[in-house]
Order: sequence, then C-alpha cells, then structure tokens
Amino acid sequence: MSLKILDTCVNCDVCEPACPNKAISLGEEFYVIDPALCTECVGHHDEPQCVVVCPVECIISDPDHVESREQLELKYHHLMAKESAA
Repeated sequence: MSLKILDTCVNCDVCEPACPNKAISLGEEFYVIDPALCTECVGHHDEPQCVVVCPVECIISDPDHVESREQLELKYHHLMAKESAA
C-alpha cells in the first residue's frame, strides 16, 4: 500500500529527504507522495522513513493504492533496475 500525506502537513521538509525512492515532493499546498514511487521503504528500511520522521503524524496508508508486501518488493526491484539503467 502506498502512503499519503494528509492536509494537516505543516510543510516542515523532513519527510522529503528521508524518502529513499524520491517519492515525496512539495505539492501545491503541502507535500505529496507519488504512489508509483512509494514502496513504504520496502527494500531499503524496516519501516517507512517518512512516517518515522514526521513530527505531526500526518502520513497514513493510502486506501486508494492498496499493495501487498510482494507487490511493494516487485516495485522496489523495478525502480532499482530503472535507476541503475539511467
């Protein structure tokens, strides 16, 4: 399952550099997570780093982008292959 940032985000800038997949960027009003890039840190860490560092606890599982652990692992491998080919 991809993660999403709620509108309670205070734009503190700590989540963006914590994301190993570069899935987080500043949206029009607050930070957003690209579900195509979010693996919940599977392949990198034991838990999502954005959730760990968020001081206002505004990052949750995105019910619109449900993925199993296996799907997240496949996405991670695809992203790493794409990155190494670039």
